[in-house]
Amino acid sequence: MQLDTLRDLLRQHGAQTCHEERVLRAWCQVRSLDNRHSASENFLPLSLRGALPEINAQLEGLARVVSEHPGEDGSARLLVGLADGQTVESVLLPRDGVCVSTQVGCAVGCVFCMTGKDGLLRQVGSAEIVAQVVLARRRRPVKKVVFMGMGEPAHNLDNVLEAIDFLGTLGGIGHKNLVFSTVGDPRVFERLGQGPVKPALALSLHTTRADLRAELLPRAPRMTPEELVAAGEAYARATGYPIQYQWTLIDGVNDSEEELAGIVRLLSGKYALMNMIPYNSVDALPYRRPAPEKARAIARWLHERRILTKLRNSAGQDIDGGCGQLRARVKIDRHAAARARQEAAQSPEGSGAGLNSSS
Repeated sequence: MQLDTLRDLLRQHGAQTCHEERVLRAWCQVRSLDNRHSASENFLPLSLRGALPEINAQLEGLARVVSEHPGEDGSARLLVGLADGQTVESVLLPRDGVCVSTQVGCAVGCVFCMTGKDGLLRQVGSAEIVAQVVLARRRRPVKKVVFMGMGEPAHNLDNVLEAIDFLGTLGGIGHKNLVFSTVGDPRVFERLGQGPVKPALALSLHTTRADLRAELLPRAPRMTPEELVAAGEAYARATGYPIQYQWTLIDGVNDSEEELAGIVRLLSGKYALMNMIPYNSVDALPYRRPAPEKARAIARWLHERRILTKLRNSAGQDIDGGCGQLRARVKIDRHAAARARQEAAQSPEGSGAGLNSSS
């Protein structure tokens, strides 16, 4: 579902631009259609008022919360069901933020991430992206939206940019509080600054070695770390927002002295912030989270060398917080339940129980 589809639906029922914006603003900001200047019944065309129940039903059907998993850190992971039965994940973040998904699955195939294990299943439409923000706003205030959930936003660029423009205007989110996260794609640097809303940019770096980056992100565009930082620096200077470099800290993989020296080499003097995020360990994958004291020492070492570094905990460490983990767990549970039902139906005990209960 695209936002343009919603606009077309409103126009079919007599909405002009002012009516359309009022309905969409009320939906996205979870507000009443009435405002201090006029009641909706005195402002909206009669034909549009009559269609509002149908329109609201369509909006409600865009996304729904399948399950909610609160974390001890104030976050909450939402498993979100879309209209076609597919699911994505959103995370309510501490300090009035929400992390949203832009794809069902992912084609990048980062070896340490669960999201891409099944590949890319489909794109998430711009209206479905905004609907995730609406779900979050029904639970708590949202002043920041980060596009860091399931999927690679650069691979769904039209839908993501449409959602960003909408959230930065009718959605009432400050432009620098809309954070576009990407592994790096030339199309991002070409198009991100062209729209009316210019979001902040987060670049997934993870390593300063091109060979290791190719191993960790096997289907990411072949931009070297040097090229990625150069493009990021140009965007930072053009927008006035520092680039947020994302570094998933994996024990024994990208936490060596060589890597730390490479970070200093690449980021010294840059308009940038390094987000060090200790890895969320997943039972199904061989990678592990470094010891807390090691992670703190790394952040401190970079700070001493004038690299602005924040050591961040991925929200929801205690609730399968790593991207794709909740969806994967639910999928595994469903398969296990279906297998158990099948085995029960095929067993003599299961067949006998069925016959006895019907006799």
